[in-house]
Amino acid sequence: MDKSVATLDEGTTCTSWNYCGQRLATGSFNGFLSIFDSPDPASSSFTATSNIRIHEGGIVKIVWIPPEYGDAVACICGDGSLSLWEEIAEDGLPLQWKLCKIFHSKGSKVLDAQFGVIRTSLKMVVAYSDGHVKVYELLNPFELKNWQLQAEIQNVIDSVSTFGKASCFSASISWNPQQNESQEPSFVLGFNSDTPQLNSSKVWVFDQAHHRWLPVAELALSLDKSDQVFAVAWAPNIGRAYELIAVATRKGITIWHVRLNPDLDGRLSVEKAALLSGYEGEVWQMEWDMSGMTLATSGTDGMVRLWQSNFNGVWLEQAAFEPAS
Repeated sequence: MDKSVATLDEGTTCTSWNYCGQRLATGSFNGFLSIFDSPDPASSSFTATSNIRIHEGGIVKIVWIPPEYGDAVACICGDGSLSLWEEIAEDGLPLQWKLCKIFHSKGSKVLDAQFGVIRTSLKMVVAYSDGHVKVYELLNPFELKNWQLQAEIQNVIDSVSTFGKASCFSASISWNPQQNESQEPSFVLGFNSDTPQLNSSKVWVFDQAHHRWLPVAELALSLDKSDQVFAVAWAPNIGRAYELIAVATRKGITIWHVRLNPDLDGRLSVEKAALLSGYEGEVWQMEWDMSGMTLATSGTDGMVRLWQSNFNGVWLEQAAFEPAS
């Protein structure tokens, strides 16, 4: 018999497990941030230990900060604002969640934000509704309020492309989960917008020599480059000679192979490995397991599906879960 892990409040709009799967954060339509903990480490039952209102409107996304930087979450709200909240102890009082930073933007909304640990530095990529992308760097690992803007880019391969003001409805960012000292930091980004040049997923790599971010690969065939992207997910790499990235558009979920060694022009060669068949509807979220072998997807059909590749490289649906009524 299925067992409930946690009972969420009515009106919950988003959830997020921390990196260890030991804490759950939820956001609601009326702006409440709730944190769930398990009273017993051996138990799989979670109860709410904190419940604070952080915004007058709804919370649409929550992202945990990497654990080495403490217990903190980034919250994106319905009005497009982005704020960081940290669990701290003050003057002998019990642990409380406090606001430590608000990222202000003029005339644009935050669509997605993701953290990446780059050697000894914490960075955050933020995508905005006007098509711009900002990369922030934490100046002091002990002060989550001290962030510096490192770069501002647009998700295009050709830097001379010109287009009017973009209107983006959603964005998806996924960092390369590896922390190999020999690899430069990288992430993949795609937009769902009215500007075709921005939409297709691009792989961005940090050029240490010139201290800038460069687009080194485009994950779309020639006829598909204008397709709106709903979700991207970069798989952990355990011994593969290539990176594995999943991209979801209206045409389905595509699995891409990205080679590790750049060409003479600095670009990474890519290969479309599979188009997952049997899925209908729009994909909202995708997550890889820790081995990078199983992909979990969810979307408008209300199902959670698990996908794996067999020994012949054919991707198949392994399981489908329907939420309990």
